[in-house]
Amino acid sequence: MLAENIGETVEPGRRRPGRPSLSNAELLDKALDLFLTQGFDRTSIEAICAAAGMAKRTVYARYGDKTSLFKAALQRAIEEWIVPVEQLRAAEAGDLEECLLAVGQILVANIMSPAGLRLLRLSNAESGRMPEIGAFTVRQGTEPTIAYLADLFRRHLDPGGTGLVDVEAAGRAFLNLVVGGPGNAAALGVPLQEAEINRDTVYSVRLFLHGLLPDRGANADGGENRRLAQLLDESLAALDAARERIALAKAAGQT
Repeated sequence: MLAENIGETVEPGRRRPGRPSLSNAELLDKALDLFLTQGFDRTSIEAICAAAGMAKRTVYARYGDKTSLFKAALQRAIEEWIVPVEQLRAAEAGDLEECLLAVGQILVANIMSPAGLRLLRLSNAESGRMPEIGAFTVRQGTEPTIAYLADLFRRHLDPGGTGLVDVEAAGRAFLNLVVGGPGNAAALGVPLQEAEINRDTVYSVRLFLHGLLPDRGANADGGENRRLAQLLDESLAALDAARERIALAKAAGQT
């Protein structure tokens, strides 16, 4: 649990008889709304308590201080925002390019969502002060996604387990190129239209797979592979013909 790393959560104390109280999840939602709109420094415990309709002693009993409350609220938001690997696996269909396009569109849409952009901006703003926030995001979201992508590349590009393809490096490169580009641009305030995002996602996936110069890169490699396959077929045919001649010669010598 993140609480072990960025602040322990105290069990809720008793509420006063007859006093309505929000659930812990509702409290964290109210707190996060204020942190997102006002920033950590400008958000006070008093403002959070007023928004939640909760006594300060109740909030302090649960979290101890504003920093622990902030980390708990951010943890909950990150856990709800991250795309489960099962959802990515369910989107697989067709060849590798189709799979990567479907996966890329899911991840880009997630990071470009209002919740995704708010979390990205908030974590970027506060990660210098609280580096454990970035570490938690990587551990909970980035690492499982890279592991999934590595498995996807392994299944499509290295089913024999030769190790010739660095599948984990490929996973990191895919996230940086396809997902990181639009996410970072939007977090910096660069306006992006949906059509532009979709076009760039398709282009980035194809660029990732085929390179910038497909006529000299992917197509050239494909042509070389076809030439090698043809040469192999011709060699096997010649070998079969030689075996047939040897068999005929042996048969003629025995008669």
